[in-house]
Amino acid sequence: MCLVLTGWRAHPEYRLIVAANRDEFYTRPTESMRWWPEATGLLAGRDLGAGAALPGTWLGLARGEHRFATVTNVRGPHENRPDARSRGALLMDFLRGEASPEKFVRAAAATPDDYNGCNLMVCDLESLWWHSNRSTLTPLELRPGLHGISNGALLGSLDTLGDNEVRTDTGAPAWPKVRDGLRGLRAVIAANPGDVGGYFAVLADRTVAPDDELPATGLSPSRERAVSARFIASTLHGTRCSTVLLVREDGSYEITERSFARLGHRTGEVSFTGRVQLPA
Repeated sequence: MCLVLTGWRAHPEYRLIVAANRDEFYTRPTESMRWWPEATGLLAGRDLGAGAALPGTWLGLARGEHRFATVTNVRGPHENRPDARSRGALLMDFLRGEASPEKFVRAAAATPDDYNGCNLMVCDLESLWWHSNRSTLTPLELRPGLHGISNGALLGSLDTLGDNEVRTDTGAPAWPKVRDGLRGLRAVIAANPGDVGGYFAVLADRTVAPDDELPATGLSPSRERAVSARFIASTLHGTRCSTVLLVREDGSYEITERSFARLGHRTGEVSFTGRVQLPA
């Protein structure tokens, strides 16, 4: 998952709004979002490429749809360790466990070297927490508002939209895909917070960033430019799926996932609805 835009208690009728893109190599084996037969109460996509006995995931709901979690990697081509534990397995630990978001991220923060660089966002629909093992400022409980994570290296991981400004956790410039994505998210929420198509349109933007705004994460300039778009379409690596999740204050929810192949060719769509008893 390479772009996650969230509205946490950002509208009086919605507890949680998520619009997210997962970017990955097209050759990595993946199954679209579904109820898992071997993990009761888990609704998520399945990452079959990590080599674990139980597949991992990049985004999911669990335990009566009260638990939400998602993860992105932190881009660092020269620091990846093949022996590190799967970040998708970390996500599964939360989704299948019982620890509160705060307790879970604090435990993860105690063992930062178990995983390659990652941004983790976990929620029980009562609180929303962010942790990155490449930031000294986490774990952090997120306040009501709009928040975004991508593949920010080191300390530039979390971006928060204020009244007219996107701020990062460190004060560093926000990546354009996150900055402009949050502005797009805010516009949809203001106009019609239930507009699923509007959120997908925000995620579908293929505009690349100007060269003077590209981050320096160890990729070649041409590759850095290609992956600066919210939606990445290429022949080897790109946006594999887009997901929109809406959890209303009346307890009803809907989640829709669109899948894509090379060059952004759309291959399918699945949608699920339900209702949960929200915590106060």
